[in-house]
Parts: sequence; structure tokens; C-alpha cells
Amino acid sequence: MSKAMKIAIVDDEQDMRQSISQWLALSGYDTETFPSAEDALKGLGADYPGIVISDIKMPGMDGMQFLKKLMGTDSALPVIMITGHGDVPIAVEAMRIGAFDFLEKPFNPDRMTELAKKATNARRLVLDNRALRRELSDGGQLMKKLIGASPVMERLKEDILDLGQADGHVLIDGETGTGKTLIAHALHAVGARAGKKFVLLSCAAMEDEALTKRLFGPMLPEDTTLPAVEEARGGTLVLEDVEAMSDAVQAKLLSFINDEGTPPETRIVAICNMQEQDRTCEDALRPDLFYRLAALRITVPPLRQRGEDILTLFTRLSEQFSDEYGCPAPQVTAQEAAQLLQAPWPGNVRQLINVAERAVLQSRRGSGTIASLLMSDHDEMQQVMTTEGKPLKEYVEAFERMLIDNTMRRHKGSITNVMEELCLPRRTLNEKMAKYGLQRSDYL
Repeated sequence: MSKAMKIAIVDDEQDMRQSISQWLALSGYDTETFPSAEDALKGLGADYPGIVISDIKMPGMDGMQFLKKLMGTDSALPVIMITGHGDVPIAVEAMRIGAFDFLEKPFNPDRMTELAKKATNARRLVLDNRALRRELSDGGQLMKKLIGASPVMERLKEDILDLGQADGHVLIDGETGTGKTLIAHALHAVGARAGKKFVLLSCAAMEDEALTKRLFGPMLPEDTTLPAVEEARGGTLVLEDVEAMSDAVQAKLLSFINDEGTPPETRIVAICNMQEQDRTCEDALRPDLFYRLAALRITVPPLRQRGEDILTLFTRLSEQFSDEYGCPAPQVTAQEAAQLLQAPWPGNVRQLINVAERAVLQSRRGSGTIASLLMSDHDEMQQVMTTEGKPLKEYVEAFERMLIDNTMRRHKGSITNVMEELCLPRRTLNEKMAKYGLQRSDYL
């Protein structure tokens, strides 16, 4: 669940500070008060997890000077200014400098709560986007998102680390929903270009003329961005749905790649979504462009080939959704584990995310089964069994690993509690954890 946003209240009048604080606290906000702008500045950094409500007229540093200081530190910090009657021109000037909005005394407390809600929602979005950008620039964090220990996933991680250090262009292909864009982010984040620009462009989202202009220009005077090839210079340009490019755009892209030389100043990562269709990416692209883009290549494995990774992913996703919805994660039975492993997963990880979320919602209501979700999810899922059978031993081991993993997580690595719940002697539990690559330190 999202943490409550803070509200910093800055006013030299103690009664005003306290009344605003009490009212907002009743609305569920975490408030803190400051008697002066100077005191407030000591506690308001660039990523302050909330908003500011400040009076304009204060001794020492007044509200306008305070606002300018805050905007210099973090221009996206919402600041609501409180003005005296008849000070509307000052409030307008504050808005020009960067204030979120203003309240004119005497103000309606409900109006203040309404503004606080809008401002905190805006702040939460900004902070979430910043956290996402930091995460997408952290190679270690991105690699952790590639959950799974199956042989195909281990090879994929090795390929990302190897190709991330290379300079050549990369082609990523694989079925829809397998996480190709995440892998493009990871390639950028683990390589030498990690601190440089990362530009993502969907070729299927624009008509031919608009795509050509966005990629290569010329841009109009009122445009606020550079052409993508210039914007990404020195970094990585990711082209999603590259197979949607017309012949004319492909020719321009090839010309750009040829002019760049070797090694390229701008690395292109092309993402192709045609593996599951009759035509391949090689069929869709002109041969000379295909071979330039596919000098380095990653084919992302479909979920059905990842074995017990399916159960690991389902468990992690269920835990995330149970936290989000404030209810326990569903307990998976041996039969349901087998059904998850046997399902063909035409929508891959994206489909698994949907199933995990709906399983949590079903569990909260106390009805429904995972099998019913799999059967209703897609026409291709009507047959839950895949055409490739697996030995019973594989299903049993996958379920056993999931059961120990879930129990260790629930008890935060307490061996004694896990032994009691699973009715296992210590030696047997230790042997099974070693067999499945589970380490107690991961759960503490």
C-alpha cells in the first residue's frame, strides 16, 4: 500500500500552524510544522516525500523568497501559498514562479483539503517516476527483476551481461509478453552507456510521416524534443515493433546506421514481436537492415519453457498484489501448481501477471480457483495441458520447492517455524533447501 504523503506547514503564527496541521491530520496526512522558512529549508530536500503549505508574509525570509529557494532545489515540489485578503497579485506572481496553487485568507478548510489531495497525488506521481528512472538505470536492480533460475533464464542473464558490454546494435525478438522492453533497459543499464540517454520509441504507434519526423527530423521551432537519433546520441535508442517500419523508413534507418560507422555513437536496440506469427522479423525487414541490427541477437524464451520459474514468478506476483490489496496471498495446492506448470501461457509473463492479480482478488472474496482463471483467460487456454508432458517427478519437485520457498518467506527465514509447519526434521529441510538452491540468508 502507498505510504501517506507528508505535508510541511510553514507559518510564523503558531495557532495557524496547529489548526492547519490538525485539520489535515484528520484527513489522514502526516504533517510537520515549521515556524520559519529558514527552519523548513533544513528539512526539505530534493526528494521530499510530500508537499509544502506556506504563508507568504513571514518575518525574515518571506514566502516568495522561500518559494524561489524550493523551486531551485526541486522545481516539481508542489507548494501551496497562503495569501492575505487582497494579495491576489502576489499569488499570481507566486504561480508564475512555480507555486502549485494558493489559498486566500480566510479560506475554507475543505478547499485546503481538496488542494492538498491534488498536490499530493501530483507529488506521488513525480516521485514514482523518479524512482522508476533510478531503477531503470540500475543494472543490478534490473537483473533482479529477471526472476528465475531455469537454464533458459540463466543463459538469458549471461547474454544480457555479455551483450551489454558490447558496442554493436542488438535485435531482441520473442513472443509477446515475454519482457523484451525490460531486457532492452537491462542491456543499457549493465553496459558502458548506463549513464547516457535511453530513448524508447514505438514504431507501431505512429504513421509513416510522423515516425520519420520523430526519428530523423526536421523538427519544427515549437517542438520541445530533438529527433530521436539526436536525442539518444551517445546512448541507446530502442525501437519497439521495428517490424512495423515501412520500406522508406527502413532505408533511412539503414543510411543512419551506415553513416554512424563502427563502433556506433548511438546504439540501436530493435525489438521485434513477430516470432509467434507466420512471418519472422527477418521476413519483415530488408536484408541489409536486418543483418546490421541482428549483429548481436537475443531471443527471449517463452514462459512455457521456463519450468518451475512459473511457480516462483506466480508466488512473487501474488505477494505483491496481496500487499497492494491488503489481503493474504492465495495458497497454491499441488494440483494448482501442476496446472500452472502445464498451461501453455500464450500471453507469457504479461498473462501470468493478470492471472496472479485475479487469483488474489478471488482469494479475497473466498471463491474461484486458479484452474478457472486459466480456462477463462484465453481460447488457447481451454486445454490446460500442454502438448509436452513432463515426468511426475518434475511436478513434485517444483511444488516442493515452491512450498518451502513460500513457507520460508512467510516465517522470514525462521528454520524452527518452517520445520514445525512442514513437519520436517532439520536435516531433511537442509538437504531439500540445498537441492533447490534456497538459502536462509535470502529470507532474513
